[in-house]
Amino acid sequence: MLRTAFLLLFFFLSFYGKSYSQFGFSHEIGVLVGPSSFFTDYGERWNVENNISNSGIGIGIVHYINFAFDAECNCYTRNRFFNNHFRIRSEFDYLRSNLEHHGPVASENTTGGKLLRAMHGFSETYEVGMHLEYHPLNIKDFANFGYLFSPYVSLGVHYVHFRPDAYSDLGPLEDRNNVFPTFKDGIDLDANNTFAAIGSMGVRYKVHRSGDIMIEGKWHYYGSDWIDGLNIDAPQNKADDWVFWVGFGYVYQINF
Repeated sequence: MLRTAFLLLFFFLSFYGKSYSQFGFSHEIGVLVGPSSFFTDYGERWNVENNISNSGIGIGIVHYINFAFDAECNCYTRNRFFNNHFRIRSEFDYLRSNLEHHGPVASENTTGGKLLRAMHGFSETYEVGMHLEYHPLNIKDFANFGYLFSPYVSLGVHYVHFRPDAYSDLGPLEDRNNVFPTFKDGIDLDANNTFAAIGSMGVRYKVHRSGDIMIEGKWHYYGSDWIDGLNIDAPQNKADDWVFWVGFGYVYQINF
């Protein structure tokens, strides 16, 4: 599956690279790595201990189309608002986290608490998609060290392949006696596909003409509540699964 995802990413970037190269726009590539926090049906969603304990890792490979610089003439493009403030970003992400039940109910010395503490799981997602990224400061000025910092926000959509798994120390989850009552009819560990709405906010720091360090916070809201393999019909389950992660990375401007 990981090899297939990378092949899809390769063809995805090749297609967009060929599509835009004829217009002379420059390209940037980068990588992001950082901690991710899964907000799922494991534990209490807004419990601090639960959110910290269910943290995982996120890895992203990004590609940008920079409209401010023309690679064919090695010069800047016409002074237009879109060229100076927007980038198109394509991205492949891999997110994974081990999942445990934490919270007041799971910590109780009751049958329910023991069932929750005995249950363990994980979830991983492979995601590919596109974003429109807005920079309030002029991209050309930032490239020429007019600013050392360039904040940005972006919105995008990802196609997501997710793969959950779970087990219990007490025995098979197919045995309903080993499952917390709320989850008895809400477990599905099959891999599946969905879409995600992505929002991010970050900042670049110029280290040299062709390279930037970046840090950003990203919010992935999935169109499915089965990302973790659990989907319960209960009042507390008011939202689909989502992830927030903080990425630290480096971006290299290929054509500068």
